[in-house]
Amino acid sequence: MPAPAPSTRSTTPARRSGGRPPAAVGGLAARRAALALIDAALARRGGMEDADEADLAGLEPRDRGFARALALGTLRWLGPVDRALSMRLRKPPPPAVTRLLRLGAAQMLALDTPPHAAVSTTLALAAGDPDARPFVKLMNAVLRGLDRERPSVTPDQFAPDWLLARWRAAYGDAVALAIAARIGEEPPTDLSLLDPAEADAIAQAVEGTVLAGPTVRTARRGDVSTWPGFAEGRWWVQDAAAALPARLLAVGPGQSALDLCAAPGGKTLQLASAGASVVALDRSEGRLARVRDNLARMGLEAELVAADAGSWGDPRTFDAVLLDAPCSATGTFRRHPDVLWTNRPGDIASLTVAQGRLLDAAAGRVKPGGRLVYSVCSLEPEEGEAQVAAFLSRHPEMAVDPIGSDEGGAPAGGARSDGLLRLLPSLDPPSGGLDGFFIARFRRLR
Repeated sequence: MPAPAPSTRSTTPARRSGGRPPAAVGGLAARRAALALIDAALARRGGMEDADEADLAGLEPRDRGFARALALGTLRWLGPVDRALSMRLRKPPPPAVTRLLRLGAAQMLALDTPPHAAVSTTLALAAGDPDARPFVKLMNAVLRGLDRERPSVTPDQFAPDWLLARWRAAYGDAVALAIAARIGEEPPTDLSLLDPAEADAIAQAVEGTVLAGPTVRTARRGDVSTWPGFAEGRWWVQDAAAALPARLLAVGPGQSALDLCAAPGGKTLQLASAGASVVALDRSEGRLARVRDNLARMGLEAELVAADAGSWGDPRTFDAVLLDAPCSATGTFRRHPDVLWTNRPGDIASLTVAQGRLLDAAAGRVKPGGRLVYSVCSLEPEEGEAQVAAFLSRHPEMAVDPIGSDEGGAPAGGARSDGLLRLLPSLDPPSGGLDGFFIARFRRLR
């Protein structure tokens, strides 16, 4: 897909909207919480979402927001930050020092924290850490040197080398760099609507705009549970790209739908709000609790089943089946930047095996004439295009049901000539990008 070549000039992050500068918000407690969130994300302990409650407990709401923003900013800018630090260090310091240097450097480079605040708070944290305390003078010199001579930051620095090489091979150099240029940006928030007719009213209430679909996009920040319409169940948070698979399944009242791998539930809400009779299946009972809570807030119903999608013993078949399969999630780096650094090259091969097993199981759940949508929030062709080719070779009873160029609100440039949909974060509908997704729709012939 053609895309303009990104600028090679220094990249600056999206500015935070409203309020005081970040440094005026959080103190040492918030920064300690941010470190804990980063550690959890990089250690693959469920990522930041699972770490939030424990690590942010006891903080005031404003400090909680700052801790999350600082953790995400550090992870988004981890590539440029590590490069800048390596140029000022003769050898890698102990892990305790590295984590603090990253936090201090990210505040200056990514969050526009005043340098004196970034340096002083980082050194204060080091003074309270026995493993980092002996390196306080070194840390002071490194951070002040970064302030005096700001490094040049280019898009290729944001992604790990092995991932950027994969994207170049799959999409070409210009598109790969355009994707990488999105990594350092703070994305807007997208909302899916219980009643699409309310799009204009909800957009006005949250100071947003209406995208095709419709989806409401807003630059508003803060606790979404306090935003207009949340408590009343008028909308839920869902990236514009993540909303497309359920829309493309095109269910209606009276139809039966199966949502495999359903948690956290955004797609289940879409199917239920369209009037379908929905079974939402996920192997994690804990994750299904989030689906149950979201259904209750929205006033919707679905049958929830805790089971492995590949071995579920229920004999029912459905008019429509949605498989948003577990994947490398490299397309979600805008909201989950840790995926760039926790994935390993070998992970993709093992994931494709699991995806193939789930696709086979999903095909067996589709009634004759029924539809199956397969999607992954991945940028890797093995999890998308190659998976479809292998699936069709195993299942002659299934055929691609082509996706139209603007069907479901898909942005221009995503539709492929073979009827599949490949969404890249470099696509811009109309500003702020979107998650990377691959979507295929099939119909059962007999």
